[in-house]
Amino acid sequence: MKCIFCGGKLERKNVTFNYEEDNKYLFVENVPAEVCTSCGEKTYSPDVTDKLLKYSKKQFKPSKTIEVPVYSFE
Repeated sequence: MKCIFCGGKLERKNVTFNYEEDNKYLFVENVPAEVCTSCGEKTYSPDVTDKLLKYSKKQFKPSKTIEVPVYSFE
């Protein structure tokens, strides 16, 4: 398959999915994806997307919690 954005080659990898909405953050590690070797765009299968939606709705208990420092670049 080729990347739908740039036409580059896709490579199967496990990635970290991250999402932000209204100052709430979601990180899911070891997510199977097709990653473009040219532009880095990630594509997820319908099954993976369905499971990611369940994570976003907090239907699973997190495997860990992290603390992240935030800086203001002034």
